[in-house]
Amino acid sequence: MSYDHVLLPSGVASTPEEVDAYLTTQQGRPETDIVAELAGELNVRNAELPESDSFLSVSPLGGAPTGAVLQVPSPYDAIGFVRDLLFELATPRGYAVYDPQLTWLIDPAGHVPVTVTHGGAGEFPYLTEALAASWVRELADPNPYLIVERAPEVYIQTYRESAEDYTVEFRDGSPDRHFTARITGSDAVAGLIWDWARQDRARLDRLHWERLEL
Repeated sequence: MSYDHVLLPSGVASTPEEVDAYLTTQQGRPETDIVAELAGELNVRNAELPESDSFLSVSPLGGAPTGAVLQVPSPYDAIGFVRDLLFELATPRGYAVYDPQLTWLIDPAGHVPVTVTHGGAGEFPYLTEALAASWVRELADPNPYLIVERAPEVYIQTYRESAEDYTVEFRDGSPDRHFTARITGSDAVAGLIWDWARQDRARLDRLHWERLEL
């Protein structure tokens, strides 16, 4: 069984339903130059590894009539490696990464380049307003946390305590610049995280923060 990622142009869809509709429109269309380029690079990277370390379940990729879409199936133990590689290749080319298993569309449009650690799904190289909203809203046990980091010891993070209650922390480098607050509602938390990622402190500065003593 493989774990699939799908590459598609940024901006052509904003929901899983729109992704499915777009994929249907591409069936039977000639492969685009960008898709051929992406497939070729993935094939080259995969060929550089021993066969036992292959990160593709189907090789070679490409050459199919899928238009502007490229499906990338991989073994489950290669999910993190493949995801990192897809962002490396797709983002500069204006391509989004869709995860049909999680129904997550990770589109670089309007993104901020930060390191995002999602407690249930690993690490991602950027954040958007839509991703902040969906990721915070969907945080669930056993690891209901999200961390957004701009530099070492410069980050904001949240932990979901209950259906509506979240602990939010941010740190501005030194230990004496580490603060915490309890926030109600996923939208409020996501908004604070997105503001922080864009370095907009207006809403954060209006809240009462307690210094966190470790």
